[in-house]
Amino acid sequence: MSHTAHIPSHRKPRRNAPKTALRAGVAGGVLSTIAVAGAAGPAQAEPVTQTIEMPTITAGLSTAVAASAQATQQVAQDLQTQAQEDAAATTAAKTAKKAKAEAVRKAEAKKKAEAAAKAKAEAAAQRASRSAVRTTLSATSGSTAVASTASSSSSSATGSAASVIAFVKAQVGDAYVSGGTGPNSWDCSGLVQAAFRSVGVDLPRVSQAQSTAGTQVSLSNLQPGDILYWGGAGSAYHVGVYVGGGEFVGAQNSSTGVVQRPLSYDPPSGAVRVL
Repeated sequence: MSHTAHIPSHRKPRRNAPKTALRAGVAGGVLSTIAVAGAAGPAQAEPVTQTIEMPTITAGLSTAVAASAQATQQVAQDLQTQAQEDAAATTAAKTAKKAKAEAVRKAEAKKKAEAAAKAKAEAAAQRASRSAVRTTLSATSGSTAVASTASSSSSSATGSAASVIAFVKAQVGDAYVSGGTGPNSWDCSGLVQAAFRSVGVDLPRVSQAQSTAGTQVSLSNLQPGDILYWGGAGSAYHVGVYVGGGEFVGAQNSSTGVVQRPLSYDPPSGAVRVL
């Protein structure tokens, strides 16, 4: 007997061979699968490479988009700033125009107020002066003397005197304007000068000179066409024309204009005869 005959494994039947072959086949299949996977590896590497490159593309695009957004925002800000500047300029122009119009309105109102105040002051001065003259006349001769004088000098005018009277009566109702010489507005001396010029007689322009332009006559001997004056001879502040019937015509003031009134309305200081 062999010295190894007692080891059973050395004597096992060959029916175990198929298992060994099966194991070998399984191992081979596994190796084949690995080999196939290894062979397939290169085909799948391309998507991996593309995936790695994507972040670079996305980063560049994001930068471009961000730059575009920033530029758009800057343009919007510029447009908004321009719009605000335009609106401010428009508002400033409107404000300046309104302020100018208001300044012009105030200047015109001030000018009118000053003119009205001046006219009022002149009228007040005239009334005061006439009042003083009336007081003096009343103290010396009385108003009855003036009335009787008017009655005694009511004879009808003829010739040049009639023309002078017709001229001044035709202007009754015209406006009084300081410095006015017609044809629709007058001051007292301007009316008297124009009336006598209509009959070819040239008189001085102002009341003071007109009060000494002819022969002095008393108020008790008045004739139609005589020049009446208020104040002193050579310093008169007002003149008119005696039209007969105890009445006179004169450009009184801005409130009354040219009027025809009785001598008692505003008794004169004296008279001169030119015709």
